[in-house]
Amino acid sequence: MALTINTNISSIIAQRSLNNATTNLNTSLERMSTGYKINHAKDNAAGYSIASMWETQLGSLDVAADNAATGSDMLTSAEQTYGLLSDHLQRIRDLTEQAANGTYASASLKAIQSEIEARLDEISRVAANAEFNGIKLMSYVEDGVPSGVGITSAGINLQVGLYSDPNSVINLDIELFRSATVSGLFSKLEGNQGGQADLATMLEQASGGNYTDIDTAIEDENFNKVFAAACSSLIYDTATGEYKLASDGDDTTYGAKEMLGFIDAAIDDISSRVTRIGAAQNRVESAITALDVQSQNLTSSLSTLRDTDVAEESSNYIQSQILQQASATLLATANQTPSIALNLV
Repeated sequence: MALTINTNISSIIAQRSLNNATTNLNTSLERMSTGYKINHAKDNAAGYSIASMWETQLGSLDVAADNAATGSDMLTSAEQTYGLLSDHLQRIRDLTEQAANGTYASASLKAIQSEIEARLDEISRVAANAEFNGIKLMSYVEDGVPSGVGITSAGINLQVGLYSDPNSVINLDIELFRSATVSGLFSKLEGNQGGQADLATMLEQASGGNYTDIDTAIEDENFNKVFAAACSSLIYDTATGEYKLASDGDDTTYGAKEMLGFIDAAIDDISSRVTRIGAAQNRVESAITALDVQSQNLTSSLSTLRDTDVAEESSNYIQSQILQQASATLLATANQTPSIALNLV
C-alpha cells in the first residue's frame, strides 16, 4: 500500500470499526436498560408488528376477565336475593299449612294472615329493588316495555372473549331475570296445582267474588291482602277492608290447604332460577380460567419474542466495549501514519 498524506485508509477503517462498536454498544445499553430486545420497528419489523398485536390482545383479555368476574358478581347477587325470597316463601308455606289445620279460630287466622301479608309485601319490595349497577335483576316483564333496565328479551350477554363471534359471549337467559314480585311469581301459574281449583278461582273466592280475572287481580293494590287471606282460610272484602271466616255456604274448594300447591310452584320457580344461575356461574368461572390460561400463554410468547436475554446482551455489551476501546486506540495510531512521510524529506 502506498504511503499517502491526503487519504488515510487505515484511519478510515479504524473509524468505521469504532462507529460499529459504538452503535452496537449503544444498542446493548438500550436493550439492557429497557429489558426489551425490540425497541423500534427497525430492530425487527415483523416481531414489532406481532408484539404490538399481542399487547393489544393481552389488554383485551384483562378486560374480558373483568367482564366475566363482574358477571359472576351479578349472578351471586341475584342468587343471594333469590335465597331471601325463598326463605319468605317457605315461611308463608309454613303459615299456610298451619292455617289449614282446623284448630285455629278467627283471631289466630287473622294473625297468620297479617304475617303472610307482611312477607308478601317484603317479597315484592325486595324483588323490585334488587339491582346490580343499575340493572334490575328481578323486574323483567314480558308484556309491554321491559321494566328491567339493561335487560332485553334476549337476556344479558357477557363479553368474555376477544371477538364479536358467538364463542366470545355467554348469554344469561331472560328466565333468570323475570319478575319475582308476588304478582310476577304467581301470575303465570295456571290450572290446578294440587288443590281443587285454579288460582283465579281461589282468589275470586278469597275476595268475596271481586276478583274474577287473575290478570286484573294482580294489578290491584289489595292483591297481597287477598292472597294472604286465601292462605289463611279467610275472605277479604276489598270494598270494606274487613276479614271474615269462610262460612259453610262458601264453595268447598276454598281453604288454606288448596293454596299450598301454588306456593310450592312459586318455590319451585325460584329454585329453578337459582339452579340456572348456578349453571351460568360455572360457565363464567370456566371462562375466567380459560382467559387466565390464554393470557399466561400469550404473555410467555410475548416475552420470548420481545424480552432481552440479559446474559447474552451483557456479553455483547462487553464485546462492543472492548472493540470500541481497541478501535479508539488503533484510530489514534492510524492518524499518525501520514507523519511517517516527514522522515522521507
